[in-house]
Amino acid sequence: MIISEGSKRLQKQKPVICLMGPTASGKTSLAIELCQMLGGEIISVDSALIYRDMDIGTAKPSDEERSAAVHHLIDIRDPSENYSVAEFRDDAYELLEDIYQRGKWPILAGGTMLYFKALLQGIADLPATDDTIRAQVNAKLKEEGAPALHEWLKEIDPKSAERLHPNDPQRISRAIEVYLMSGKSLTQWHQEQALQKFPYDCLQVALAPQERSILHHRIEQRFDTMLQSGFLEEVEKLMARGDLSLELPSMRSVGYRQVWLYLQGEYDLEQARYRSIVATRQLAKRQLTWLRSWEEVNWIDSLSKNNCAIILKSLSNISI
Repeated sequence: MIISEGSKRLQKQKPVICLMGPTASGKTSLAIELCQMLGGEIISVDSALIYRDMDIGTAKPSDEERSAAVHHLIDIRDPSENYSVAEFRDDAYELLEDIYQRGKWPILAGGTMLYFKALLQGIADLPATDDTIRAQVNAKLKEEGAPALHEWLKEIDPKSAERLHPNDPQRISRAIEVYLMSGKSLTQWHQEQALQKFPYDCLQVALAPQERSILHHRIEQRFDTMLQSGFLEEVEKLMARGDLSLELPSMRSVGYRQVWLYLQGEYDLEQARYRSIVATRQLAKRQLTWLRSWEEVNWIDSLSKNNCAIILKSLSNISI
């Protein structure tokens, strides 16, 4: 992407704020507060908020919240459509340029860590799967087993073979397929990805309560609020369309799958509630695991009352 000279000057004045964190940690309210203090605009980093007509179960910002601060990348896809990580990266870059051009402060806020990773660390534009090559690799797997596949990977991509467990046939197969389709190892693809430097100064903030029990309580409370706000009716309307299924990324969002199965009679409402809360807790755990391995991230407690001030102080300490 070409960054204009005007944008280069602005980006030196206004580092991008990346507000990350697990679900139900309070990112939306803090992002809005930052927008109001800094004259900013929010770019949503959430793979569920992109879908129209999925408002309650995604905890989408309310009309009042969206009038308090400009939000981008919300309601940009129908639930029947896909939206790739690469598309997010392209859209986010375009929005960053536009926000800087208008003299505003960009705030990336959300919990889809794969989106943040693609934006900040680059993305390997891996070749699409080829059915013939996949069949070839699967045949070897079936005939000789995962250890033989791992030995094959050692010959063509030793670093990936060292990284992947011998009993992980799915990832080993994919690494071999990438090499057979492109002539380049997965390691080489990732090395090229690392060269895609994020062109903006950036402050990365992780928002989460210090006690995991607090987050679990918030998740449970929020799901009960969703039920009271008409979440069942929302999923009923989506089912009634007739063109959606549980195979789509939109319907695999936490809560939607469980409520869908409840409405199909797979289990009762209490089971749907319990399974939804457990799935959301598991999502939060994965998000926290990502963040703990993240470099250059500043942790702040969701329960602190001066988080805006903490972030502003961190901004002033960035060497530009």
